[in-house]
Amino acid sequence: MSVKSSILRHGRLVAGTAVAAAVIAGGTIGVAAASTGDRPAAPAAAQPPAAEQPPQGARATVKVDPNPAVPGGDVTITGNCGGGKGLKKVIGGYPGHQILKDLKIVDANPEAFKATAKLTTKIGNGVGPVLVDCDGEAGVTLLVTHSQEEGK
Repeated sequence: MSVKSSILRHGRLVAGTAVAAAVIAGGTIGVAAASTGDRPAAPAAAQPPAAEQPPQGARATVKVDPNPAVPGGDVTITGNCGGGKGLKKVIGGYPGHQILKDLKIVDANPEAFKATAKLTTKIGNGVGPVLVDCDGEAGVTLLVTHSQEEGK
């Protein structure tokens, strides 16, 4: 594979990630903007109406700690299945470009799951997705990576 085709392929990969993040962020911002209309404020303890919740099938939440992370470092993945039956799988990166290794699901509890993993050392500085499958609900977050020299 030539350098030019490699750069083009990686450019499409980065562009695809950016588009996916924009769609996710746009939906979230759109929901937030819609909720700032001339309606009276809801009580603090009230649940948001169903129209303001993520669509069914995408209600799991996921967090990676630390984020940003260093290639080769350990990360902890936590979250809530949002109505799913429990954590079944964690995916980091893209097919053929996995960023997580030695992945272990420590607790599959749908109310508060926990998994641990190590980042590969073959990734550079950038952003990549971490996805969870909660058997009925899915969630995604973005993981930022940077080298230790850059973080100093």
